[in-house]
Amino acid sequence: MKPALALLAMSISTLFGMNLHAKPLEVGAPAPVLTVPDQDGKPVNLADVYARGITLVYFYPKASTPGCTAQACSLRDSITELKGLGVEVVGVSKDTPAAQKAFAEKYQLPFTLLADADGQVIAAFGVPTLPLGFAQRQSFLVKDGKIAWHSAKAQTATHAAEVEAAIAELRAAQ
Repeated sequence: MKPALALLAMSISTLFGMNLHAKPLEVGAPAPVLTVPDQDGKPVNLADVYARGITLVYFYPKASTPGCTAQACSLRDSITELKGLGVEVVGVSKDTPAAQKAFAEKYQLPFTLLADADGQVIAAFGVPTLPLGFAQRQSFLVKDGKIAWHSAKAQTATHAAEVEAAIAELRAAQ
């Protein structure tokens, strides 16, 4: 790419909050410890969540959009199985607490949604962003304060099955 075009592309991506080349945290890396508001505006310290056991931290672009709804409902519909495996679910997007609360209430989501309006959680996990700064769909399992699994291709309707398979693999490797 010519230098002028590269500079233009970099400027446009910065303007729209895109970070297509972010490098997600690798397996074995320490999981980020931040405090972020949830759907009720209450601060959630991720260290406290990680201390409860295996934590699924999943990123989605925008609350109440079709793909994000399918993904959240997949997890909602399998919450009994996930909890039975000791998994705590946390969803993250750049939505406001009010948007996250409306999403959680409309679809009866029984897990925490973090309102990462400034993108600090997205950046800390190294999740690439789409135009306007929306997070790409990605998932991480955190175990003992470290990244234990990462999916850069998190599916929407079958996300819970993907997570359950990853947990089975983790347990088999122990």
